[in-house]
This record gives sequence, structure tokens and C-alpha cells, in this order.
Amino acid sequence: MGIAENLKTIVDNIPDHVTLVAVSKTMPDEAILEAYEAGHRDFGENKVQDLAAKQERLPGDIRWHMIGHLQSNKVKYLAPFVHMLHGVDSLKLLGTIHKEAVKNNRVIDCLLQVRIATEESKFGLTESQLKEMLSSEAFRGMDMVRIRGVMGMATFTENSKQIREEFRLLKRIFEGMKATAFEKQEDFDLLSCGMSGDYDLAIEEGSNMVRIGSLIFGPRNY
Repeated sequence: MGIAENLKTIVDNIPDHVTLVAVSKTMPDEAILEAYEAGHRDFGENKVQDLAAKQERLPGDIRWHMIGHLQSNKVKYLAPFVHMLHGVDSLKLLGTIHKEAVKNNRVIDCLLQVRIATEESKFGLTESQLKEMLSSEAFRGMDMVRIRGVMGMATFTENSKQIREEFRLLKRIFEGMKATAFEKQEDFDLLSCGMSGDYDLAIEEGSNMVRIGSLIFGPRNY
């Protein structure tokens, strides 16, 4: 099956309220254009350089999501156009995003990355770091970043019970934040988790934004 058929299979398989971010990292422009021509608009990249280059070459109505770990010194390359930054995992990074948003006179949508996996290699804020960040004076002054929700990546394991528990933890944290720090913000509404291997579990546990790459584009070309 081709990319358009793969995409249709997944779109038909997920509920209407779930946003599908097609993870196009390492993929050539032609592959992205095939998905684009099939009607898809949300694409995710994990490297700033690749994302910025593709944004220049590809159609202007694509909604680009930065899904990789983002370094503060690279925010400036994405700030003029990026649709959403997914991996915000520190107050320092958020401060840089705010500064670049002010320079570009646009509000930048962000997801806070929560660490739900057991692996040391995964990035993200702990619950206590989240609370500290959200109650800080610095955070309250950032009016050009809009926190749309949270995202998290489950442990890379075959154990679906563990994965489900990690997704449940993320949902509990999301709901706690929605009831407290974001109770007045209606557009704090995104719970992003689930990838090619576990998106069905994630949706069952409340995810409304999934990031799928290999099931759409086939194996990666590293």
C-alpha cells in the first residue's frame, strides 16, 4: 500500500476528535507531498534544521509540529512559523520561546512534556517540577506562549499493561492541571500520547493527539 492508502486506513481507524500528526522525519519531500495531496496537513519533525528547510520548500498551509527535543538556541529558527512545539520540558526553554514569540509578534502554541516513562533517556518534567513551574512568577508573565496541553512518551516495552498505566498517569496529570492552573483556559485541551506501536492504547486512555510515522510512511531512512 502507498502513503495515501496507509493514511486513509489510520484516519478511518481513529475517532474524529483525535488529531493525527504524521511524523515525516527523515522522509523526502515527495513522501510528504503524497500525504499532503491526500488531504493531510499536520506533520511532525524532530530536527530543527530539517523542519526549517522543509517549511521553505513545501506548501505554506502545512501545520508543522516540532516533536523532538528542542534546544533553546534553536527556537529562533522555528518561531516565525511553527504550528506547535511539543517537547517543552523546562522553564528556561519556555522563556526563550516567549522571547522569540514577542519578537515575531505571534503567540506560539506549546505542549509541556511530562516524563511518564521509566527510561533514563526520556526527557520531561516530573509532577513536582510542573507544579513549581506553573506557580512561578516567570511563567505567569509569559503571555505570548499558549500552553495547549501535555505530551508524554511511554516506555519502549512490549508490556501493554505498563504502557497503559503510563498513559493513565499522563491523563491524571493533565486533568489535575486542567482543574487548577488552567481552569480558566478553555483551549488547554490537548493530551498527546501514542505513536505507531501504541496509539490505539493511548486513544483508549484519553489521548486526543497521536504521532504516527512508520505506519504511514514505511520504515525510516536513517
